[in-house]
Amino acid sequence: MMNEELQFIFDAARESMGLSIDHLEKELLKIRAGRANPSMLNSIQVDYYGSMTPLSQVSNINSPDARTLTVQPWEKGMIQEIEKGILNSGLGLNPMNNGEAVIINIPPLTEERRRELVKQAKAEAEHARVSIRNARKEANDEIKKLINDGLSEDLGKDAEAQIQGYTNNYSEKVDKHMDRKEEEIMHV
Repeated sequence: MMNEELQFIFDAARESMGLSIDHLEKELLKIRAGRANPSMLNSIQVDYYGSMTPLSQVSNINSPDARTLTVQPWEKGMIQEIEKGILNSGLGLNPMNNGEAVIINIPPLTEERRRELVKQAKAEAEHARVSIRNARKEANDEIKKLINDGLSEDLGKDAEAQIQGYTNNYSEKVDKHMDRKEEEIMHV
């Protein structure tokens, strides 16, 4: 019975740590590294007949080159709403339209802006690490309860060591993502 409970604790810890990594990956995608990438616009919502709708559900978003994004609405009447959504997104992008599509020129990043983006990425990585440590703490608390309910000290120690192994493994994943992102941001 205890083994099933331990397995449940291990699975829950791994799932929670995995979700931390998934969240980090999504957050890092939002931090632009100077190249135009359609995913930069993932967070933008536009008013589509009175309901806020993700930009990607009312248009095609493409990146014809490293410095340009084009947003081709499926309905021409959406051009102004799309421009408004981009301007209000807080991404600091300046949309223009040619009557058919919205065009966004992505300015090259200054050294100072690159450093700010690295700082932002490091903050996201730290959130992920804290979240992984919280998952470790929850798992260890559950293991301590099992020890109080009769699980042997040795099995408890082994279980805590296994949880620490997961923690190290997921923390390394955070570091790898962070290193990649920093390199991507600082690469001119």
